[in-house]
Amino acid sequence: VVRARPEGTVNEGIATGGVEVGECTVEVLNIAEPPPFPVDARADDVDEAVRLKYRYIDIRRERMQKNLRVRAAVNSAIRREMEKNGFLEVETPFLMPSTPEGAREFLVPSRKEPGSFFALPQSPQLWKQLLMVSGIDRYYQIARCLRDEDLRADRQYEFMQLDAEMSFVTQDDVLEYIGRAVVAAAEAVTGTRPPEIERITWREAMERFGVDKPDLRFGLELIELTPVFESTEFKAFAGAASIKGLCVRASEYPEAAAYGRNKLDALTDRAKKLGAKGLVWMKVGPAGELDSPVAKFLTDAERSALLSATGAGEGDLILIVADEWMNTVEVLGQLRNDIGRPPVYEGPYRYVWVTEFPLFIGLDKTTGKPIPGHHPFCHPHPDDLELFETEPLKVRALAYDLVLNGWELGSGSIRIHEPELQRRVFNNLGITDEEADRKFGFFLQPFKYGAPPHGGFAFGTDRLTAILAGEENIREVIAFPKTQSGSDPMTNAPTPVDAAHLAELGLRILPPPASS
Repeated sequence: VVRARPEGTVNEGIATGGVEVGECTVEVLNIAEPPPFPVDARADDVDEAVRLKYRYIDIRRERMQKNLRVRAAVNSAIRREMEKNGFLEVETPFLMPSTPEGAREFLVPSRKEPGSFFALPQSPQLWKQLLMVSGIDRYYQIARCLRDEDLRADRQYEFMQLDAEMSFVTQDDVLEYIGRAVVAAAEAVTGTRPPEIERITWREAMERFGVDKPDLRFGLELIELTPVFESTEFKAFAGAASIKGLCVRASEYPEAAAYGRNKLDALTDRAKKLGAKGLVWMKVGPAGELDSPVAKFLTDAERSALLSATGAGEGDLILIVADEWMNTVEVLGQLRNDIGRPPVYEGPYRYVWVTEFPLFIGLDKTTGKPIPGHHPFCHPHPDDLELFETEPLKVRALAYDLVLNGWELGSGSIRIHEPELQRRVFNNLGITDEEADRKFGFFLQPFKYGAPPHGGFAFGTDRLTAILAGEENIREVIAFPKTQSGSDPMTNAPTPVDAAHLAELGLRILPPPASS
């Protein structure tokens, strides 16, 4: 019999301190050996490989139980919100043809057709667009996706994502519906509704924060300094396409603002490793004087304009990079995060939509062809179609990412629904009509029968769950994850396969290539 403890005997220090067990008979149901590590918070210090080897013990702990309940709450809230808004859950195939233009795939050999392979889905991208052609105008699923990529704290071979697609919608419609699902998930876990999801363009994100995944929880925004030095004779700045800086205020970042020479040299080395030609630093004195090895190369007018542009005062530290625009903003964006970014799960939840990404992110060094920024099915911005063949790197996409505390949750776009425009994109990527038909014929053929304008989005529920659970690593919110090396200590996967099985599949293992 379990009953409340008498007054005065309650122990607030333990979870069961308010109850006691009265008269009872104890029956041994099973004999258990001592667990390999404590089934409490002390196991946080146990080597992760040991925790994963005995994951069934690890999951008994309060931390893991809480995390898996958070995960269930997130998924449940998403499903309720999507169904409330008229979305239909449809499961898509797990065995599909290889489409190697994306991330590296997991391949599955066909026993019936030796030498042929299925691929496990990197995402349901093609299937959900086909559902739009099929008249399923609001689709969703919480889908398992697989990518053979190097693992890290926010990446696993297998991951879960909310995958959604809808017909006859604008970009604003997509952001609204997905935003509702994200807010519902956050509210289900925290009990409070997060603030309105902000929106900025990719260009604005890069100009202000130097990254396309901006963390809005702290300031330290990039400052435009090109006009300050437009007539400079200082060689490091003269002729630079873009000059920008950070003002590290002593009132906000006292430790960084007070960096000594060793720390500043290390910061300069960091900037160079990120691709900068160098890093100019200046410390502001009591009377506005600039303490820096390069201060003597600046005119009085330039020093005054620099202080005015940055708003720097006594004790502040100014950091400056001069280079091509992209390199300048990216280096300063990384330094901004190094100096000011708190852990991803700390502080308020600041969601932001980043829109108008470049359709292409550069040119392939071998072929000279554009490289898609997201995937080859993103619709170009209608205002930029005239630049498509002549200046492809200036073309914007109707693409958007959702970012939370500097962590990308997911991405989406308005899709190409016109067959001729899709072929035009393929041709621009160096994919001939014949190659497109061979690789994507099953996808392109249905579009001949009329495809509605459509768009969608997918975001990683593992990442969202980790942040809401206060975890830095998504492995802490997955029941049976892989290690960072991609193995499973509990099952010893991946494992060799016997010769008979390989022969049945028409496969032979070759020795690894000799290292050069």
